[in-house]
Amino acid sequence: MSNAGLASATKPPTDTSRQPLIPESIVDAPSQRLYILSLGLLCQAIKIFDWLHSLVLADHTTNLTLKWVLVDIGFCLVLKRLRIPRLNYAAAAVILQIVSLCLMDGVLFGSVQVGVSSYSLSSSARDFYRKEMSTSGRMINLRDLFVGDEHLKGEHTVRMSPISTAKLNPGGHTYCLSPPANMILIPVLLNNTKPSHIRYSVSIPGTEKVDYVDLNARELRNIEQQRLEALKLTKASASADSEENSDDDWDDEDEDLAEGNNYLIGPSSQELEKTQSVVHLKVTKPGTVRLERVLDSTTTNMARIFFGEVSVVPCPQAEFVPDSIVKGNGIRCMGSKEELAIKVFGVPPLSLKWHKEINGRREYFAVDRIEGMPNRQGQAHELRIPLDMPLDIAGLHEYVLDSLSDGLGNLRTLAPNPAARTTDASLRLSKETIRLVTVLRRAAVSFRDCAPGKPSSLLIGSETSLVIAAKEFDPEDGPWDVTVQYQPGQGAGANKKASKPWLKSMTLPAGKSQFSLTASGPGEYSVVGVKGQHCPGDVLSPESCRVIQQPFPTAEIDWRRIHECSGDTGVSAYLVLHGKPPFQVFYQQKRNSEPIKEMSRTFQGSRGEITLQPESSGDYTYTFVSLSDANYKRIKLDGPSINQVVHPLASASFVFNGASGVGSRRSINSCSGSAVDVEVDLRGDGPWNLEVQIVGPKGSEMLQMKDLKKSREKLKVPIPSAIDEEGGMFQVDLVSVEDSYKCRKDLAVPGMSVNVRRVKPNVRFYTKDGKRKMIILENQEARLPLRLTGEGPWKVKYELANSSSLPRTAVLSAPNDFLIVNKNGVYRLLEITDSQCPGTVIEAEADYTVDWTSRPAVKLSPNTDVKYMKYNGSFIRAPVCEGKEDHVDLEMTGRPPFQIGYNIARNSEAGGTRILDSPVISSIQSQTRIQLLTSQAGRIYYEIKHIGDSNYPVSQNRHHVIPRNERLLFEQEVVGRPSAEFKKLTRLTHCLRDTFVPSESYSTDDMIILDGRPPFHLELSVKNLAASEVHRQTVELWETQWRVNLPNYVFNSIGPHLVTIESVRDASSCKQAITDPLKTSIWVDVAESAAIVPFDRREHFCVGDITQFQLEGIPPWTIGYKSNRKQHEQVAKQSPFALVQQHAGEFSITSISHQQQMCKTAVDNINFEVHALPSAQVAAGREYFENIHEGSQAQIIFTLVGEPPFTFTYQRSEVPTRKGAKQSKVLETHTVSGVMSHDYSIYSALEGTWTVTFISDKYCRYPPAQPDGLADKNKG
Repeated sequence: MSNAGLASATKPPTDTSRQPLIPESIVDAPSQRLYILSLGLLCQAIKIFDWLHSLVLADHTTNLTLKWVLVDIGFCLVLKRLRIPRLNYAAAAVILQIVSLCLMDGVLFGSVQVGVSSYSLSSSARDFYRKEMSTSGRMINLRDLFVGDEHLKGEHTVRMSPISTAKLNPGGHTYCLSPPANMILIPVLLNNTKPSHIRYSVSIPGTEKVDYVDLNARELRNIEQQRLEALKLTKASASADSEENSDDDWDDEDEDLAEGNNYLIGPSSQELEKTQSVVHLKVTKPGTVRLERVLDSTTTNMARIFFGEVSVVPCPQAEFVPDSIVKGNGIRCMGSKEELAIKVFGVPPLSLKWHKEINGRREYFAVDRIEGMPNRQGQAHELRIPLDMPLDIAGLHEYVLDSLSDGLGNLRTLAPNPAARTTDASLRLSKETIRLVTVLRRAAVSFRDCAPGKPSSLLIGSETSLVIAAKEFDPEDGPWDVTVQYQPGQGAGANKKASKPWLKSMTLPAGKSQFSLTASGPGEYSVVGVKGQHCPGDVLSPESCRVIQQPFPTAEIDWRRIHECSGDTGVSAYLVLHGKPPFQVFYQQKRNSEPIKEMSRTFQGSRGEITLQPESSGDYTYTFVSLSDANYKRIKLDGPSINQVVHPLASASFVFNGASGVGSRRSINSCSGSAVDVEVDLRGDGPWNLEVQIVGPKGSEMLQMKDLKKSREKLKVPIPSAIDEEGGMFQVDLVSVEDSYKCRKDLAVPGMSVNVRRVKPNVRFYTKDGKRKMIILENQEARLPLRLTGEGPWKVKYELANSSSLPRTAVLSAPNDFLIVNKNGVYRLLEITDSQCPGTVIEAEADYTVDWTSRPAVKLSPNTDVKYMKYNGSFIRAPVCEGKEDHVDLEMTGRPPFQIGYNIARNSEAGGTRILDSPVISSIQSQTRIQLLTSQAGRIYYEIKHIGDSNYPVSQNRHHVIPRNERLLFEQEVVGRPSAEFKKLTRLTHCLRDTFVPSESYSTDDMIILDGRPPFHLELSVKNLAASEVHRQTVELWETQWRVNLPNYVFNSIGPHLVTIESVRDASSCKQAITDPLKTSIWVDVAESAAIVPFDRREHFCVGDITQFQLEGIPPWTIGYKSNRKQHEQVAKQSPFALVQQHAGEFSITSISHQQQMCKTAVDNINFEVHALPSAQVAAGREYFENIHEGSQAQIIFTLVGEPPFTFTYQRSEVPTRKGAKQSKVLETHTVSGVMSHDYSIYSALEGTWTVTFISDKYCRYPPAQPDGLADKNKG
């Protein structure tokens, strides 16, 4: 590495923080110094120009001071940042430069203040070169500077604090007393008030007694401390509960706890303004609480109280009256009725919300406007409300009271949380607000698989089981006691054990739907009653079961050899079987000496044929051994045997459904008559002789049908006499047929079964209590219970009596079916036909009456004072003033609760009426009250358009409205309340001693707008704040617009006057409407008549003395004066007005006016004399600060030193921003003359600083005439 490179590597780095911000390669250092210094000199030159300009115009010097302070600071900081060589000063030097330049700016443009002294170069220069007007009308310089001012001392500063107010219950909440605390805290919102004493009253309801309670500051602090301690305990308890329970476990009971402690929680401190605070009143008894007086500890004045009152009543309560449900087991039977009673307590009208839940399906209800006794309006009392509990649906019925609110808006939640019903308190609350009823179905029993037309079979020597089944039952009602009756039948005498009738009570175990009854003998078994543990049951059809004993099967056997007109070819056995098919016949065959073979044949009918035509020849022997039927097995037969050594003709068959054939077994029915028609199809050559056999249960009969000539003949077969009497089944078989050739052929074709019915089906209406009557809702379906016998399905013909409609036919499928109808009237059964036969109607039970529940109706209560107008069918209610409560009472008929829907209408501007609202109200009582709409003036019409009750609720019958010609109509005239307010809120201006009449004909600033019916009686008040006097006057007006014209009132003092509309009445005599308070009053500023008062009263002046005059009124002033008998006129824009006495001679002021030539006053005597200077002090020479509220007044005391009488001038200026600050703008100036005492005081309700600027006694005045700026400097 080279030496140069080594030197370059070891050279220290350059310090960039000391280099110029602008590199010298761009602008060299001398040029940078030239540019920055030139800029600084330019700024200072502009500053000097602004200072010279400020000497001419004294305004806005503060803005110039701030401007140049910022410019100088910025210049110094930029210079430091540029780091120009030779101009890069240390930080301390830069700070010194900034301080020096700011001090110079303050001297030039503003006041450099140290302690209570200040100095301004601009003000000093202006004062030195200032010129004053001389009596000759020329400006002259003032040389006389007065130093020190011990003659005018002190100032009284009045600050306007916000209004001290107190408002009871700022949140507008409702309060009620709830045990066990029976105490509430009502908040009072205070504004700019530290209460030292509070008085409130409690009016006892129902009496004229009023209790007054006084609280001092200590008692208020104790109440607040107790509230905070109770609030801490509540929060701690809530925190502990929140740790035990998750967020999901928060329930209604916790909400009730929070709601119960709401009286502890006041407005949040974050919601209050700085001037606001809250105290609480502790109330322990019901009544109307009013705030009477609040005394402020800071001003000892009473705070303005907003009108308001709080009605404290006992909290509303509701509970079920103790009844048999809560005292018993809470189980009822379906179809029964239960009536509950609800006891409510509170201030009517009460509103109750409740719900019922049936098998998990919940339905909510609300009962509004529960009225109490008229003589206890506004008082809490107890009422009882009936509540029907229909039990038409099986399952769990739950009635729960949800909430109750009273007429004041107090709401109480009644129902406990279901998850918390295990605690003692919750269990007690549940008994009071919840009713639980388990509704059980009535058990219904009947025989199963056994009916009058379907008896049960009993075998000889055995027993049979009869099944009794239960339907529509509840396991909770079990076990059931079923009463069964037995009546022996014919043939039961053989069985000694079952020969006597009996009546037994049997038990159907709980949880089972059926049980078996063992029948050991024939006869009729009947169910005569059923009863559960809680509910009686019903007996359904079939209620009886007939048991028939079946005989052993028998057989009649007739052997016949088969002869084909040529020889025997076999043998045929013809069997007539008695019993219950199917039959199985067992027989044996033996051929020669071979072993015996046993064979069997099955027959489905009572007659059979076995044809034995063996294939082999031999000596055959056939023997019948035993017989089986559906009931018995292998009953021994002592049948005949036949022995034979082994020899097609005419045929016949029954016609089934018009077709011949030999199909399966068929049957026909016979309902009446002693014979049945059977159709036979004959084949071969006729005529035929046919042999027919009739087979009954106990015998048979042969019929010979001869000379049958048609191939299809209809045979009349007589019914066996035993079957013809009681009914039953018999068989018709074709035995043989013989053709024209006399060849006879035995037949074995399927027979015809004949079912003879002698028990005809019948029908009747069923009832438990003997009353066949049902009441239903209009157009609702009614299920009329029937009891039918026979074989279904049934066709029942019925009619509606006294109706023009034709009879109807219903097809029914069950013996306990229902006839469904939806009309009212008497229904009569006419005919019945089952699947086989026509039947009969039981005349004694053939009628059933269906009535409709009457729809609810409404009418005006007789106690309601109305007048009926026949021409339009409307009731006229007496006129009422707008806003005044009025009502009408209604009476309802029906089943509560009721719902009433009505229209509210009024006359429209386009003619006709316009509907305002269509509310619906609910009532659980038969009387209710409708609050009339009185918030709008005009003719108000009311029309009841529909009414509902618990049978016909409005929600389900919206299509059903009351016909227009039947609707209840009533109307009322609502008379509007009169009102009056100022059209504008502009402040008026009048001169002292003016009469209160309109000053300008075209102005509407003092116009009052009236609304109502003329004539009006308007009461006005004029309050003179300075003199604390109030003038009241009532005028009668016929117009709706009026300008304030009170010629008998004269403004005798200056200052603000408040004109207020106190009241207004019109021809309706209604109370006036509430209007905006800001529009009911207006301010009038009364100024002095243009006046000029000299500061000094002397007749001789020294050369160089300045004559100064104090001007009263509002600038600008026009002053007329004479000097040396020469008239002059001068316009002054500010007060005081100064003239330098330049020449000796007579000087007088002739006139003065202000406000552009307004309130002009002639001046004829102003005399001056020179003596010792008087002095004046405000607030004993101190700087006194006082805070007052709006509407209050401050007393300003002036102490006068000298020889009475005194004349002094005081002024009011803006309140300084801080103590000792520069005097602010002068707002008004006044001069008081002729004061004979050394103390003088005035009262003012305005904000500002009062100081004395001029004082003169009997001979002298102070200060001499000089500019305000000079006087201020001398004072400082």
